[in-house]
Amino acid sequence: MISVSDLRNNTKVEMDGGIWECLQFQHQKIGRGGAKVVAKFKNLETGSIVEKSFNATEKLKDIFIDYRPMQYLYGDGESFTFMDLETYEQPSFTKEQIGEGVIYLVENLEVKVDFYKEKPIKVTLPTVVELEIIQTDPGLKGDTAAGGTKPAKLSSGASVNVPLFIEQGTVIKVDTRSGEYIGRVQ
Repeated sequence: MISVSDLRNNTKVEMDGGIWECLQFQHQKIGRGGAKVVAKFKNLETGSIVEKSFNATEKLKDIFIDYRPMQYLYGDGESFTFMDLETYEQPSFTKEQIGEGVIYLVENLEVKVDFYKEKPIKVTLPTVVELEIIQTDPGLKGDTAAGGTKPAKLSSGASVNVPLFIEQGTVIKVDTRSGEYIGRVQ
């Protein structure tokens, strides 16, 4: 069991018959009353998000999560299949289970998959992915790194703003948490 006052981002708990991950939490002290904790949770099975309030003395069931490296194989837009690098099992996830990071999936990308009671529940992408620019406006002579930015379409289908001097065919690094351009791959 874990006290709700010990909740942190990414803490995984069992609650209301489901498996939940804490996305945000806030401790609040109320005048003469006791403290309370307001937390936002994401259901790891359905992808739904809820906000709940707890008294600071309440407890939640902490769960043990097993992590395994996997490789992205393919997707059809709604279902995405991965392969366990040791057992060759191929679990699939929905777009809702993967979340916003689905736009950075490219074949053979290595990810971390969370398992609870031998059931795959969540995909965690690497913090930085390397993707090729497949479409962007051509750079102009004199464009420098200190200039503005322009949109670029990546090999995964995602779009990102890049400096003006970056050209089509360039492989760049993108932060999967913020969706921002980090730099060129050397």
